[in-house]
Formats: sequence, structure tokens, C-alpha cells
Amino acid sequence: MKDFVSREAALDAVRDLHIGLDLDAEAAMHTKRLLQRDGERNLLPKARRLTRTGETRGMMLVGAPGSGKSHLMDRTLGKMGQVLEGTADARPLIACPVPSPATFKSMTLALLEESGFEDANPRQEAWSLWQMFRHRIGLLGTAVVWIDEAQDLFCADRKLILRALKSLMQGDNAVAVILSGTEDLADVIRSDAQVKRRFTAMVLPELVEAVHGDMYCTIMTDYCGRVGLEPPVEADLIGRIFHGARYRFGRAIELLLLAMEFAIEQDDDCLTIDHFASAYAMNEACPSSENVFYVDIYHVLDPDAEDDALASRSRRKRRG
Repeated sequence: MKDFVSREAALDAVRDLHIGLDLDAEAAMHTKRLLQRDGERNLLPKARRLTRTGETRGMMLVGAPGSGKSHLMDRTLGKMGQVLEGTADARPLIACPVPSPATFKSMTLALLEESGFEDANPRQEAWSLWQMFRHRIGLLGTAVVWIDEAQDLFCADRKLILRALKSLMQGDNAVAVILSGTEDLADVIRSDAQVKRRFTAMVLPELVEAVHGDMYCTIMTDYCGRVGLEPPVEADLIGRIFHGARYRFGRAIELLLLAMEFAIEQDDDCLTIDHFASAYAMNEACPSSENVFYVDIYHVLDPDAEDDALASRSRRKRRG
């Protein structure tokens, strides 16, 4: 029991680790260029103005669900330390995920609350609330507004939201805007030429075994060593992991952590493909015949086939 407890504690510590990748440097470059610098090139908690009219700029971080985009941006902003650290009177960074239901008014109310203003009237007209938020960021000296899962925001009120985003990057209280979301977000931003020119874009790549396989093996070996497990030896395991994770880095790491949890629970000394199969079955609720860790020709399986079928049936029911 003592060994189990210590291995569980070690696994919890592993879950808190951040994996440094080349993506970190790219995300930092996109973000830092949004801020002003002093004479010694030190970052300042002020949005950089890049035009004669004083407009600021923004960036999009785009990735598939499970690619790790939210964690990457949170880590990137967190590593900027005191530059974006809030005080009682200043909020250089306001970060907020899109609420549910995702409407312009609900997003504005969430941003106001995140800014420390808790007395907003939800019956007030949406654009009036937005003007109140713009006034708040001026009072708080806000430099950056980050909206996570931003693709959900454009399901309704698209034109109004695009107009609102442009307004955030104009005027005396202009801020830098960071949006993170799926490819749907990129499609919306590209649909408006005036908004598009204000944003740089960073797209998280899909995993490719020939490119990322060795890196993932290194991570897996390191993680196993930290919890007292021998790493797996199956030759085709990486390909199966990547396929089951939809070739998304965040999902591949989550699958590894869950497989390690099974190995520790079973008091095994070595992480094996069976642990990954159990982890995959738990996540996907699939039979062995559709488990990428059991099927010989795993790459012909579509892990999202059942989800797509359910979505199709749901759409037919709504139409009916």
C-alpha cells in the first residue's frame, strides 16, 4: 500500500509537469510582439500600437480539440511573470473562456466579472455592457484580453462580435486580443478582411510518427521513470497511440497518463500495450474489435466514427 501511495503521488506530480516544445518559443514570439518594450527591450504591461491611428494587434492560436492549445497559451502568458501580474488596482491580463450559452451578451458579462465588476445588469443592452467593459479595461490598465474556446462565440451574433473585437483594438483603451480555438475560429476571422489583418495566426500541428515519435518516446520513458515503471517495448505502440489520440499532442499525453494509472492500479512493474488498451476503452467506450491497441490493422479504424454517427442522428432528430 505504501508503494502504491508513493507511485500515485509521483503520478500526480507528473500530471503537473509542463513539456517544453518548440511550440513554446513560437507562442511566446506571437504574444510578446503584442506588447510594448522599454529602452532596454524589457516587456511592458502595455499593448503595442502598430499604426498611425494607434491600433493594437492580436493573435489566434488554432488547434484541434485535445491539441493542448489552452494549456500552451496559459503557460505562455504565465511565463511572462510580473509583466502581466495583476494587483488590486491593475489588471494587465484579463483571461476568460467562452461561457455557455455562448452569446455576445453572455461573453461580455463574463468579461466584466473577470475584470472584477460584479454588478452588471444582465437585462442591460448588450452593446452598452460592452462599452462598460471597454471603460473597465481603461481603468484597470489592461494590456491583453484572452478569450479561450473562442470558436463557440461565433455560433450567434457573428457580425456583432467581429465588430466588438475590432473595437477592442481601437481607441484610447485599445488592448491586444488573443483568441484560442479550433479551425472554425480561423474560418470566421478569415471571413472578415478588416479583422483578419489585425491577427497573426499560430496553428498547432498534428502529430506525425516520423517527426514526433522519438520525442514522444523520450517523454514516455521519462514519465515511466518518475513513477517506477519500465517503459513499454511494443514496436508499433507509438503509431497506435497517435492514431487513438487523433494525432493531437494533448490527447496523446492524456492517454499516456491514464495508461500509467492503470499500470499503477494493477501493481505492474512495466507499462504495456494492454494498459493503453484499457485506457482507450475507458475513454472511448468501445469494444475490443474497435480498440486501436487490439486491432491488427489499426490505422483503418476511425476513432471518431461513432461520434460522427451520433451527431448525424441528432441532426436528423432535430430536423424531424
